[in-house]
Amino acid sequence: MLHQVIVPTRRFWALLGLGVLIALLGAVVPGLERILIPYNVLLFAMLLATARLTPKPQSLHVTRSMDPVLSVRVPNRVNVCVEYDGTAPIQCRVRDEPPPDFDTTRQELRLTLEPDRAKEFHYHVTPFRRGSDFWRGTYVRILAPLGLAEVQYKLPTERPVRVYPNVLALREFDLLKQKGRLNLMGLRRTRIKGLGTEFESLRDYHEDDYRKIDWKSTARRGKLVVREFEQERNQAVIVCLDIGRHMLSEVDGVAKLDHALDSCLMLMHAAQVAGDQVGLLVFADNVRRYIPPRKGRNQAGFILDAVHGLEAEAAAANYTAAFGYLASRWKRRSLIVVFTDAEDDAQAAEMAAALTPLTRRHLLMLVRVSDPRLKELAGADVTDATDLYRKAAALWYSSDRRRADARFRMSGVQNIDSEPQDLSNALVSAYLRVKETSAL
Repeated sequence: MLHQVIVPTRRFWALLGLGVLIALLGAVVPGLERILIPYNVLLFAMLLATARLTPKPQSLHVTRSMDPVLSVRVPNRVNVCVEYDGTAPIQCRVRDEPPPDFDTTRQELRLTLEPDRAKEFHYHVTPFRRGSDFWRGTYVRILAPLGLAEVQYKLPTERPVRVYPNVLALREFDLLKQKGRLNLMGLRRTRIKGLGTEFESLRDYHEDDYRKIDWKSTARRGKLVVREFEQERNQAVIVCLDIGRHMLSEVDGVAKLDHALDSCLMLMHAAQVAGDQVGLLVFADNVRRYIPPRKGRNQAGFILDAVHGLEAEAAAANYTAAFGYLASRWKRRSLIVVFTDAEDDAQAAEMAAALTPLTRRHLLMLVRVSDPRLKELAGADVTDATDLYRKAAALWYSSDRRRADARFRMSGVQNIDSEPQDLSNALVSAYLRVKETSAL
């Protein structure tokens, strides 16, 4: 059932204030105060009567359209369409109500609605947490005749919404790839002719490497012909996501796990576009989820559903158990990308011991999120003891992370340690280099 709320307007309060003036004038003109009560009764009667004359909410139809899933920490566009099937134009205010934790631009608009003509407006919402929530509905205030009141209704436009990692970045990737301008995202080209091992086509010789000459085709055509190769497809990329205590720490107010998920999503999308299989392993003190590598959009949907509600836990990650589990279930040579963190040499040594057995069969990348504040603190001027302590701590912590980097390199594990804004580009560029050089 729709509930009606009558909201007096400024015009009503001005006319009500006029009654106070009449009462004051009664001190000068005896008997004038007697009309105050009839005046107020008439005013309130007109308020209620005109409110009853406003169109019923059944004549209004509000449609909200937006993406099926929203992206976290970026603006998401929401379109609202209002239709009116009454008999005369009306003035109203329409306010759409997203979840209260969302940051919103203007979601309220004053409209003049004409019969059988739709009006549209849009606004943007920025969610700050992944997970599920719901829209609270749409509120409409219709201006009553004479302008004494607005009648408010809440229209039943509630709907659930799911907030995922930044899927809007995937659209930008696709758009720039179609235009051949991935360099605008800081990415290398996704394909270089002449590299790779899968035969693609033949073409005339143009000062190419003589090892690329196809001698049979050359003899048949009577001129030098070379073979073109392309990157191999249907290779496997497995993302191993640590949701243990190392991923609880925050960078720029956002948990490292959230930054990792954004980059993880971009990597898996790039792999899917390149024709590779993608898989997922989620672990902390034990394995929480395993999705074997497969191709196709359905696989991407499974992985999105698996990660959109993940939260880091205050548990120590068991790397030996996680990678032992993976080794027992996937034998084919693959690119294994591990999202975790190691802050010093001791933690790096523990991870390296668990990862080293995998390097015999697989190509490994370790991905860590660095804090840009370290550079700021390390390079800051020292004016007092507090600045000195902060700078010393930043230099000490940075030194520990460099020792961790060295440990991984010694173990044959490629290490990517980037700040949040550069992490996706660095990771996808590293993946594309693997494809271009046929490292798998």
